[in-house]
Amino acid sequence: MQLITVVAPVFGANCYVLAADDRTCVIVDPGGGAAAGVRRAVREQGLTPVAVLATHGHVDHTWDAAELSEEFDVPVLLHRADQYRLADPFGTLGLGGAQDPAGPLAQSLQSLGIAPEDYRVPARVEPFGGEPGADGRSADEVLDLGGLRLVARHAPGHTEGATLYLLDVRPAPVAFTGDVLFSGTVGRTDLPGGDDEVMARTLREVVRTLPGDTVVLPGHGPGTTMDDELGRNPYLAR
Repeated sequence: MQLITVVAPVFGANCYVLAADDRTCVIVDPGGGAAAGVRRAVREQGLTPVAVLATHGHVDHTWDAAELSEEFDVPVLLHRADQYRLADPFGTLGLGGAQDPAGPLAQSLQSLGIAPEDYRVPARVEPFGGEPGADGRSADEVLDLGGLRLVARHAPGHTEGATLYLLDVRPAPVAFTGDVLFSGTVGRTDLPGGDDEVMARTLREVVRTLPGDTVVLPGHGPGTTMDDELGRNPYLAR
């Protein structure tokens, strides 16, 4: 197995290219500007992408999903509860004025050489996730993607469809946590679709149950381990 990290220049989200021994790979959370680094990694390492995965539907994690999906002819996978965000990435973030060229978001994007109208909706989306159970979460789903087998575990709170992608490998399991868990903190719950009580339940019943040696690969910032987070992250200590 091989892991390559590409930090998207727009919004600074972590994009991961996870490759199996047979050189098939998945692309996790391709944010704005990540496509160039992903393309280079695929070419230099001789990889064959089989899917684009989104840990949730926020635009800083999906900006380049359409471009890579189209280029490599692969589907975009995410929990169906967040699928609606792909069609309206700014409105579903509460940024209805994103198309206003004089607005703060448009001005910020322009300083990076992009504009809201540059975003494209992925044409090939394959959502997963069934009806939620009594705990508010849908059941785990096993994703067999090329030479990789990942478990998609519903972890709402940051968004309705936030998902952990879990990989059971040795010497330590791996968790792509998106914006659910970071090093030393957790994702915010004050954006549309966020819920503080739901996040608290997710942290208690989903995140804290991960094995201590799990390598945590978050949507922003440095990686960490569950042992470290259980020992120092105040949100997990609660």
